[in-house]
Amino acid sequence: MFDTLCDLVPRDPDYPDRVRRLTVLNRVLDGTLYDTLPYHFHEERTDAGEYIPLRQRRPSVRYPLCRTVVEDSVSLLFSAGHFPSITSADPITRSIFADIVKETQLNQTMIEAAVRGSTGSVALLLRVLQGRLFIEVLDTLYLTPVWDRSAPDTLLRVQERYKVSGAELSSLGYDDVDRDAQYWFARTWDRESELWFDPVQVGIRLTPAVDTTRSIAHRLGTVPIVWIRNLPGRSSTGDLADGACTFAAAMHSQVEIDYQLSQVGRGLKYSSDPTLLLKDPALPEGEIVKGAGNALVVSEKGDARLLEIGGTASAAVIEYVRTLRELALESIHGNRASPERLTAAQSGRALELLNQGLIWLADNLRTSYGESGLLRLARLIVRASQVYDLLVFGKLIGRLDSTASLGLSWPRWYPTSADDRQKDVQSLVSLVASGCVSCEAATRAAATFFDTDPDYANDAAL
Repeated sequence: MFDTLCDLVPRDPDYPDRVRRLTVLNRVLDGTLYDTLPYHFHEERTDAGEYIPLRQRRPSVRYPLCRTVVEDSVSLLFSAGHFPSITSADPITRSIFADIVKETQLNQTMIEAAVRGSTGSVALLLRVLQGRLFIEVLDTLYLTPVWDRSAPDTLLRVQERYKVSGAELSSLGYDDVDRDAQYWFARTWDRESELWFDPVQVGIRLTPAVDTTRSIAHRLGTVPIVWIRNLPGRSSTGDLADGACTFAAAMHSQVEIDYQLSQVGRGLKYSSDPTLLLKDPALPEGEIVKGAGNALVVSEKGDARLLEIGGTASAAVIEYVRTLRELALESIHGNRASPERLTAAQSGRALELLNQGLIWLADNLRTSYGESGLLRLARLIVRASQVYDLLVFGKLIGRLDSTASLGLSWPRWYPTSADDRQKDVQSLVSLVASGCVSCEAATRAAATFFDTDPDYANDAAL
């Protein structure tokens, strides 16, 4: 069924196959996969009386399994209690980045990036406007990265190209465009500038000219974009620009669940309103007049009865759906824990074991969006501070040390209980007494248990 729905998604031959595959994944993520179907689920016949197959109906029940797993994994990645702190040996650098995270609302930006990037990839664009830092999440559907052959992890440029209507261009201030025509919009980010190009009408072979009024020079010496691949492995698009999709293994099961639950709902409605059966001797033998909202008229002597749908089939479908859900969540490392089974408060370690599959998924995402995403963005901000006078909360921060090492400090997956913290502190005391760790290292570790400032904790310890 999923493949049937994919075939209904419009295909534009002017775009590469990657665009269409990412379009399908985006439709699964945002719940618009069924928008191409012409009929509602309750519509069984057309105005001409023709039967409408199920494959042409939009299901009445939508279970966003894929979206749920994505949001659950992202909540363990960048929610308020899980966002990492940017660390450095320089305390001033640590303090500045803490302020940058707050002013740019980087927490919210990274959540958006991780959700949108779950289809395969996402890009973060850094802008400096009047000394302030702005970070924008770019959908990679129409973006093409070009990598440096001598340094495959470094971008040479990023190209953007997609179709837009003349009416949209006119509303953006473009003159001399046909409002009823389609145009190619294009721009490119390279190591020195952001180049905009004049729109070219679709179907006309013409090299676009640089739009000098809209192009700008950022002068960073590197592409101001951080390209993030979602997960390790070959993507469903077959393109090296994308990582593996988070929910690809569960898409078929989600569609099956939607249709099965819709059928169950349909059966329950019919049980509440039984169908009338009429036997009409005048009707030719073997002919049946069938309709959900009408009586069933058959031949062979006049007779009438009420037909009801039993609950056995509904229970079997519910059990089937439950099994499908378990298999789908297992295949993409979703959360299969049932809240009803938790009879008492659990420790942080117990919750980790309970949700081990989801934690494995979030742990892989930490590498993609942390080390390859957030940390690279931090280094890009350091480079920007060498070129611009940056303002954070209205104050000049000066040039950040480009030689200082940066890292990420991730919090625990789940809050610890008082008993957990007591055991951790006792372990640290024993390690310090035996000389295995320094007092400063133990104090920093203890500061994370109690959510305090490590520098303040060290001063207090001394």
